[in-house]
Amino acid sequence: MIIAAKPRGIIPSPVLNLRNPRCALDMKRILLPLVLVFAVSAQAQIVNNPKAKVDPKNNKVSNPVVEKPKVKLMSRDELRACIDQQEANGKEAEAIKAEQASYKANADKLKAEKADMEVGEAALAKRVTEVKAEREGILKAHETLTAEAPKLEKAELKARNEAYQARTAAFGTLIDTLKAADAEQGLKRKAFSDKVDALDAQFKSIEDRTEKHFDANDKWKAECQNKPYDENDEKAIRKEKAAASK
Repeated sequence: MIIAAKPRGIIPSPVLNLRNPRCALDMKRILLPLVLVFAVSAQAQIVNNPKAKVDPKNNKVSNPVVEKPKVKLMSRDELRACIDQQEANGKEAEAIKAEQASYKANADKLKAEKADMEVGEAALAKRVTEVKAEREGILKAHETLTAEAPKLEKAELKARNEAYQARTAAFGTLIDTLKAADAEQGLKRKAFSDKVDALDAQFKSIEDRTEKHFDANDKWKAECQNKPYDENDEKAIRKEKAAASK
């Protein structure tokens, strides 16, 4: 019988005899490391909760693994609205400060005008007192002249009567001057009163405007403050605004 020679360079495949105990042991040695590899690999893919507890009765986890929720960022439109509101609030704050400065200037000016008004009122009151005294003097002079007239010489009576007439004529002029001064002071009173009303209205307007500004700030804090956002969105919005302002 002729046995054909095996081709050189070809290593025959090993034949495992599973019935041979030593061969079976070799298989166990090969398979065991593979099992361990798969077990470790699978274990690495599981995120355990270190505080998780297993109920021994039903083998259920009482504190399961909880994934941390993903932070929700504001959209670009929401961020733009917040930035616009913040800028508007800042401009309104500056406008209110300017209005407050104007109010203070008007109030200081009115204080000076009030001092002048008080001087004018005092002068007018003094003139009124003088006119009343002159009126009483004229009435007394008339009473005296009437009582003494029968006893007076004709020439003296004429002279005293002419003096009385001149005094009453001067009193008439004094009354006209007093009326003009009172009318002028009345116009000053009216103008001052109108300015006081305007100052009160300005104060009320500032008060209402400030209250609305506080409400707008509270709204911004509730909707925008400490809210997470993408810095790239902010940069893009700032760039848009810079381009629009040119």
